[in-house]
Amino acid sequence: MRRALPASLVALALSAPAWAGAPEFSGAFVQGGLVQGRAEPGATVALDGRPVRVSPEGVFLLGFGRDAAKAALEVTGPAGMRETRVLAIAKRKFDVQKIDGLPEAFVTPPPEIEARIKEEGELVDRARRLDDARTDFLQGFAWPVQGRISGVYGSQRILNGKPRAPHYGVDIAGPVGTPVLAPAAGVVTLAADLYFTGWTVILDHGHGLSSVFMHMSEATAKVGQRLGRGEQLGRLGATGRATGPHLHWGMNLFDVRLDPQLLVPPMPRPAE
Repeated sequence: MRRALPASLVALALSAPAWAGAPEFSGAFVQGGLVQGRAEPGATVALDGRPVRVSPEGVFLLGFGRDAAKAALEVTGPAGMRETRVLAIAKRKFDVQKIDGLPEAFVTPPPEIEARIKEEGELVDRARRLDDARTDFLQGFAWPVQGRISGVYGSQRILNGKPRAPHYGVDIAGPVGTPVLAPAAGVVTLAADLYFTGWTVILDHGHGLSSVFMHMSEATAKVGQRLGRGEQLGRLGATGRATGPHLHWGMNLFDVRLDPQLLVPPMPRPAE
């Protein structure tokens, strides 16, 4: 359901009076949030000066990273009316997790695999740069697997006393071999066994929005395959640099890392 932009989360700086076809929004204007907008068909949209894809029906996506504080949104209607908004992004508090006693290889990769790590990083970056006109995200999202949440978005991990990059996704613990399902329809753009993340699949949902599934025991989907919501793409595992069996589910809007938990209902409780 669409709703007007919450006044508590946005400061308006209008360069011209809003017109009848001004955009409407749904989603969370918070760090890690994804917002779906709908403007007049034929409108153009830019966020912080970067063009945003708009569907023929006027649908577009905005994403805000872990440390986002504000963003400038500009929408130009087909008749030339322009509206500029300075978006205030709500701040969140993130956990700090300390993990000690890990083998050194889990903290500092050996130098002989640096070339592999660089090559695999470029593969992932290319998959996330795709800008497909599909709007598979419109159907909404479901959990790809059910289980105990063992890691959350934005948390800072300190491994053997060394601070690492924040955790960009949600970890779901479970038995090895548990089927991993597509949370929404999409096209597989990467399926490979990577050094850091083990068996990894990236599923593109359109407009630059993608899901990544890491540490699986196997990938059952192939690059180029189109999956419907609920179709299997792999099996939960502990490959790559994992400390136990789990699925890491991350989401990106191009290079902006999002929080998948903001897009799904609470994790169902296990049956007793």
